Amino acid sequence: MSANRPAAVVVLAAGEGTRMKSATPKVLHAICGRSLVGHVVAASRELDPEHLVVIVGHAREQVSAHLAEIDPEVRTAVQYEQNGTGHAVRMGLEELSNSGIALDGTVVVVCGDTPLLTGETLKRLADTHAADGNAVTVLSAEVPDSTGYGRIVRDEATGAVTAIVEHKDATDAQRAIREINSGVFAFDAQLLTDALGKVRTDNSQGEEYLTDVLGILREAGHRVGAAVAGDHREILGINNRVQLAEARKLLNERLLHDAMMSGVTVVDPATTWVDVTVTFEPDSLVQPGTQLLGATHVASGAEVGPNTRLTDTTVGEGARVDNTVADSAVIGEGALVGPYAYLRPGTRLGRKSKAGAYVEMKNAEIGEGTKVPHLSYVGDATIGEYTNIGAASVFVNYDGVAKHHTTIGSHCRTGSDNMFVAPVTIGDGAYTAAGSVITKDVPPGSLAVARGQQRNIEGWVARKRPGSAAAQAASAGLPDTGDEQ
Repeated sequence: MSANRPAAVVVLAAGEGTRMKSATPKVLHAICGRSLVGHVVAASRELDPEHLVVIVGHAREQVSAHLAEIDPEVRTAVQYEQNGTGHAVRMGLEELSNSGIALDGTVVVVCGDTPLLTGETLKRLADTHAADGNAVTVLSAEVPDSTGYGRIVRDEATGAVTAIVEHKDATDAQRAIREINSGVFAFDAQLLTDALGKVRTDNSQGEEYLTDVLGILREAGHRVGAAVAGDHREILGINNRVQLAEARKLLNERLLHDAMMSGVTVVDPATTWVDVTVTFEPDSLVQPGTQLLGATHVASGAEVGPNTRLTDTTVGEGARVDNTVADSAVIGEGALVGPYAYLRPGTRLGRKSKAGAYVEMKNAEIGEGTKVPHLSYVGDATIGEYTNIGAASVFVNYDGVAKHHTTIGSHCRTGSDNMFVAPVTIGDGAYTAAGSVITKDVPPGSLAVARGQQRNIEGWVARKRPGSAAAQAASAGLPDTGDEQ
């Protein structure tokens, strides 16, 4: 638990985000496997606050349902009308007060559209707030170009913040300041509550501005300070799809950097995309054009890619996955997958097994050393150890109403172009002939032949397709009859 554990974190997520031009609420747009507000909630949780309140407004039912799914302990407070950031924070404090919670300590206020903000930076804000004895501490950032941002004006002697001056109101000297306001603050809870009651709405927007609290507290003789973010990009807010893509790229670079520093080889970070929930072991290798999503895990010595997308998939130690799409699959140690394989949910590949070129699997348990090398569909099936499935095999699992299961034993050899019409069982050590349609169980050690007998009708092409290229080729290829004069 942090020594400067906040009494509460309030997340502002009530806005509509019209510039996104989307039916989806802005804070529910996702990057790297989490919604924007989900990233902020996760960073806020690193502070271990006593209470975490998200202010919802636009599409509040949808946003609240999402929050309940990702973090059931989150409280929500409704801002029915978007009357400014100060009003939003007041709604959050009233939600807690109405629940009988009297806040004592620090209240941190963050924006719900800043997905790059880290828990480490929020901890630095809380620590600075406590160490300097501030009534309010602003999270600031030093940016290369501060045009358009509110400048942080400090007292040269004490470093205290004397004002936040908006760009349009700044003097030439103030416009030269590169330290800007992030919109993230740490407040003394009691002072914040009192000051919010004094915020006026006599401004161009007719709204309650949270930044007015700083002036109110400073005029009352309280100290206002600032903590500088280590990376100015952390405070970037998302207002449109361009900024969403830029944030996704920055976060992806951060995730890949951390992976590479922990011992993962990423051949081409520019074409590799990962979610925040993906995990790696050292000495795993990621080839170009790879997307790793959800709860995917790549073990030591495994190689994934190129041109591969894995979602919620576990890749075992030393496995090789090439040009593959997999969803909710388990790929065993030393297994080989692809190229151009599709592993659907419920697929489990055993140790040193193989799902080869143009193989699709769904709800299939594949035993150790078993190979499905190419051009096959395996659905709703269990296959034992060290069995080989012939090319162009289809597990016929659906009768138009229900799915049925196929079981093939260990050390079996099934022929090419086989149809296994479920439900059916092939015993251990059994063989099936090429071109067979297997509709009945095959006992262990048996050979199953289920195909029509071949019948050759000689001269059929000459009679039925006279003059065709086939007929001419056939005539040229007929044996010499040896007629003599």
